[in-house]
Amino acid sequence: MLLIRYFKHWKLEIYFGMRIISIDPGYERVGIAVLEKSEETNNKEILLYSDCFMTSSKDDFEKRLKLIGVEIEKIIKKYNPIVLVIESLFFNTNQKTALLVSEAKGVIKYTALQKELNIFEYTPLQIKIAVTGYGRSNKEQVTLMTKKLIDIKKEIKYDDEYDAIAVGLTYFACNPIY
Repeated sequence: MLLIRYFKHWKLEIYFGMRIISIDPGYERVGIAVLEKSEETNNKEILLYSDCFMTSSKDDFEKRLKLIGVEIEKIIKKYNPIVLVIESLFFNTNQKTALLVSEAKGVIKYTALQKELNIFEYTPLQIKIAVTGYGRSNKEQVTLMTKKLIDIKKEIKYDDEYDAIAVGLTYFACNPIY
């Protein structure tokens, strides 16, 4: 994929690579990561940005959805990814939570589509296999392997952020041409 970067004094640089935004969806906490893989990085994934965006339970649900959409739009505008990668939902107990997370996921996908990003979804099983090699890995194993697969230069407090990074790594593992 051809990427174009603009620098100070209008210098233009063109190179081949892929920049993605990856999401671990939620409505209370949203894991967000921006990853890039290019010739410049020797075809190694690098982490450009990660965060766990949080909304307040004191706000009504519609406001929380709006805040999520605004945050995703801001990050897309800043980093200019061309792909959104998001984890598919898997809930086997709490249907109410599943519906609320689905609504947040819809806002995220809508925001990405408004910015003309391609969207890819991966199941928790696919993510675990791509990151650890084993589909029944637990959260600690996924976190440990994520740390080994990509250089993370900051302290991460919430596992949602690690999950978002793992989702992005899954995209690159499933699309090796980049």
